[in-house]
Amino acid sequence: MKKFNHLIRVVNFSAFLVAIGVSAVAQQLGLGQRNGASATAPAENPISYATPKEYVLADIVVTGNHFLDPNSMISMSGLKVGDKIKVPGDAVNGAIKKLMDQKILEDVEILYRKIEGEQIWLELRIREQSRLFKVVFDGIRKGEKESLNDKIKLPKGRIISNTMIKNTQLAVKRYFVDKGFLNTKVQITQISDTIRGNATLKVAVTKGAKVKIRQIVFNGRNELLEGKVRNKLKNTKQMRFGRLFTPSKFIPKKYEEDKGKLIELYNKNGFRDAVIASDSIIHNSDEKTIDLVMNIDEGLRYYIRNVTWDGNYLYTKEQLDKVFGLKKGDIYNPEEIQKRLEANPGQDVSSLYMDDGYLYYNCRPIEKSIEGDSIDIEMRIFEGKQATINKIILNGNTKTSDHVVLRELFTLPGQKFSKTEIINTQRQLSQLGYFDAEKIGINPIPHPEDGTVDIEYTVEEKPSDQIELSGGWGGYIGFVGTLGLVFNNFSTKNITNLKAWKPLPSGDGQKMAIRFQASGRQYQTYTISFTEPWLGGKKPVTFGVNLSHTVYRTVDYSNYYTQSSSGMKFLGSYQNSGATISLGKRLKIPDRYFVLSSALSYQRYKMDSLDLFGIGYPNGVSNNLTFNLTLSRNTIDNPQFPRGGSSFTLSGTFTPPYSALTGKTSFATKEAQYKWVEYHKWMFDASWFQTVAGKLVLSTRAHLGFLGRYNQNLSISPFERFVLGGSGLAGYGMFALAQDIIGLRGYADRSLVPIYNRLSSTDASQSTTTATGVASSLGGVAYSKYVMELRYPLSLNPSATIFGLVFAEAGNNWGTDKPQKKYKDYNPFELKRSAGVGARIFMPAFGLIGIDWAYGFDALPGQTKRSGPQFHFTIGQQIR
Repeated sequence: MKKFNHLIRVVNFSAFLVAIGVSAVAQQLGLGQRNGASATAPAENPISYATPKEYVLADIVVTGNHFLDPNSMISMSGLKVGDKIKVPGDAVNGAIKKLMDQKILEDVEILYRKIEGEQIWLELRIREQSRLFKVVFDGIRKGEKESLNDKIKLPKGRIISNTMIKNTQLAVKRYFVDKGFLNTKVQITQISDTIRGNATLKVAVTKGAKVKIRQIVFNGRNELLEGKVRNKLKNTKQMRFGRLFTPSKFIPKKYEEDKGKLIELYNKNGFRDAVIASDSIIHNSDEKTIDLVMNIDEGLRYYIRNVTWDGNYLYTKEQLDKVFGLKKGDIYNPEEIQKRLEANPGQDVSSLYMDDGYLYYNCRPIEKSIEGDSIDIEMRIFEGKQATINKIILNGNTKTSDHVVLRELFTLPGQKFSKTEIINTQRQLSQLGYFDAEKIGINPIPHPEDGTVDIEYTVEEKPSDQIELSGGWGGYIGFVGTLGLVFNNFSTKNITNLKAWKPLPSGDGQKMAIRFQASGRQYQTYTISFTEPWLGGKKPVTFGVNLSHTVYRTVDYSNYYTQSSSGMKFLGSYQNSGATISLGKRLKIPDRYFVLSSALSYQRYKMDSLDLFGIGYPNGVSNNLTFNLTLSRNTIDNPQFPRGGSSFTLSGTFTPPYSALTGKTSFATKEAQYKWVEYHKWMFDASWFQTVAGKLVLSTRAHLGFLGRYNQNLSISPFERFVLGGSGLAGYGMFALAQDIIGLRGYADRSLVPIYNRLSSTDASQSTTTATGVASSLGGVAYSKYVMELRYPLSLNPSATIFGLVFAEAGNNWGTDKPQKKYKDYNPFELKRSAGVGARIFMPAFGLIGIDWAYGFDALPGQTKRSGPQFHFTIGQQIR
């Protein structure tokens, strides 16, 4: 039998490549007889390239396929049964080219099965490209493998092509180069499974050593300090001893970004034409370090000469110059110019126009003339026409009712468009605490045809309710724990609507808080409060109610280990029951950020064989009826992590002047003296927040407090005094003593109290020191505290806002045992100082949690040794 499976090749190989445009290595072309053809086939091969012959295609079959549909292959080839084709000829060659162009085949052969007269039977013998079974990494850690799998994302079953292999190789190499491994080598091997048509890609990675920057050389740097230039390269640092937080690894992508920042630095300092003329990377022989050389062409430093305005009709040149602020002789800084024009809300030129409705205002600074080192700037203004707000569009509030959001807006339909009011609205919405402050979007939709604008606000709900839950068994004490629930977006009107319980009725902006804390029978406290921020729903009038009850008992520890909890013996007890009703209103004068609030409060203290303050008052009932008046102003932009704004609060608390009404200045017993507590109290709190650089924020605070009396012949009340030290958390029972607990990191909790040196018959309540001079729990009548913090956010995710901080703070607490000189010892410069580091994490369900390490530089009252290092744990937003 002849070699019927002989494969006929193209005679003129070069000409054939030109004709079909594909590589001969990629495929086998030609016509030959299929093995096993009929015995009646002609003795000689009827196919001749010298004398092509025309046949009718009787049939065509596909062989060698595992996954591909044969009918699709025939269709892609362009060959059709019944067509007349010339063999050999363009139809056959064209069919092979079309199939190979699909990029899914490794090889294509066309063979004839048989020829009868004018008919021919053909076979498409194909070899499919392998499909990906899996990717295996070799030479790297497990975590790196997982990261690469996520980055490359090669789906199982994908056809393996040379392009795919090359792209994978580049992606793996780029991944490690971006981590500082510049000498990374990647080799990919394809391991085929011919039976299943699959293949495994084995990616072998040799990372080599991480390449660091030995030195950075700046050629041509003359005008700017070298340290300033180096600091601008935030992610490209040369090696030096002690570098921890910014490693000196070389990352090409970061290097390119830093070069751009370096030119920005020059531009800000007036070097308008500064460029990095060339730079080079020099690989050192150790293959672990490189040198960077930058050749800088600084050019001239330019200054502003003249500023002119064109197109301004509403405002004069003098008015615009005043707002713009830059003048002749100032350094030419394009970034600062743009900031003065439109990037400083409320203080830029754009606000001058846009706050008066001129939404279509535009200003382009043009360099009109450059002479030497001087530049004339022409401000070309298009004022346009005023725009009126047509409607407000609100999106994203899936939980909070529309009316809760709309009532907080400063941009209302019918008003003129105002850029500043839009910024103020954004801040107001963030202060609600219901939305992610980082994702509050504002989109003005102008309608030039009728001079109106729609304003679309987009918000994203975040969890705002909080839970405080802890518990355990204290053995002899019994149950120890806390259960606190705060619902910050409560809705009382939906209480009867069972469909609104998800899990509780919410969306109307009300606040409901319930808290229970216990330490067995020794200490228990119950609190419930409710706040309605818009009483009546039409005006921002806040209404609040608070009810509380506390029981505190002292235990007979002499029999601590012999008694059961049920038989626990108490030596004395203290009870405090109170109720407060408050009203607050936003003011319009001096501005809308002021709030005036008032509160009427009643507290009933009952002492039973317990001298809380060591003043000889172990038994009795004291009543405390107060009226509080508070004036506050708050412009903080974000309650979780403020980056701008301030907060000021001044409050006064007053009891009725009972001594003036009754005329009594002496009492037979302490019980009679303190039956109705008498005092006036003044508190001042101030906070400022300012972005220093990038995300770094400076927070400064000041706190002052004074406790006074109406009658100079009576002692100052032992209630409502000040106690400093520690985290500011009261601890079991302590806050219930009607004291103000003020935190001061670096000192033990409640450790800063004045020492009273002797017992005074005229003012016994002030004498609370034992013979050894140790201060008791009686607090001071005046205090001051000052704090400075640098904060840096690690995460601004609303589900977990985290920031670190370094701080310095100082404070003190004063009192006197001389009744006629109640502030004699007060000295605002005699402070207990501390400094330290800490971290805060805000989680919506638990509130703000913090931990601090602080070092106290001074000694506590009555001691000579400095306080030293202290750890502090805090829960909740600390006011003071």
